[in-house]
Amino acid sequence: MRPLLVFSFSFVVLWLSARIGAELRRRQVLEDDLRHDLDVVVAAILTLLGLIIGFSFSMATTRYDQRKNYEEAEANAIGTEYVRADLLPAADAARVRSLLSDYLDQRILFYQTRNQTGLRQVNDATAHLQAELWSAVQPAGAPPTPLLALAVSGMNDVLNSQGYTQAAWLNRIPTAAWIMMLGIAIFANVMFGYGARRATPGVIHLVVLPLVLSIAFFLIADIDSPRAGVIRVAPQNLMSLAQSLHPR
Repeated sequence: MRPLLVFSFSFVVLWLSARIGAELRRRQVLEDDLRHDLDVVVAAILTLLGLIIGFSFSMATTRYDQRKNYEEAEANAIGTEYVRADLLPAADAARVRSLLSDYLDQRILFYQTRNQTGLRQVNDATAHLQAELWSAVQPAGAPPTPLLALAVSGMNDVLNSQGYTQAAWLNRIPTAAWIMMLGIAIFANVMFGYGARRATPGVIHLVVLPLVLSIAFFLIADIDSPRAGVIRVAPQNLMSLAQSLHPR
């Protein structure tokens, strides 16, 4: 989901909704009792909409924090396994370190890539390296030992951490929640325009509420979009690990 597209679409739709409400208001004179009841309804709708927006924002920030935590876990797992490679025979240890170095570069690219074509290439390279890493940590004919088991366990953590990260990046705000927010926002703007004090409200009067709601939708969509948004998870821990493994 592209945040700018969400902002543009929601602003246009909500502004048109307010205009429709204002047009309906222009064709009918509201009595004082009816206006009071309408004000209560509009306040209740906006309160409900605020709660749903707050709940959706909380969902988005929780998922964002989860993606950050898994990035840190990936860096820790790769760094730990890089050290545990010493538990393997010298030749196997050198191969594991080389593969882990290439794997680390692919994991950094996973966080930095924004287009789907590049992402598919990164995922293919990652899957290939995972297969090689798993075979490298289990030398053929090597007897099972506690040290080898420790190295295998560390490699298992490396592979699992990538799966957890992948699942976290696919975990987004449900489409039903977006539809609910947009539907209530449309209805709120129609009622807001309909409850205008003047028969012909000014442009600013009908722009403020759609603009504020569109900004809120933009912020939620931006935090909830791992690649398309401005607020993204930077692979700081992975890059720090890469610099420590390959100091210049």
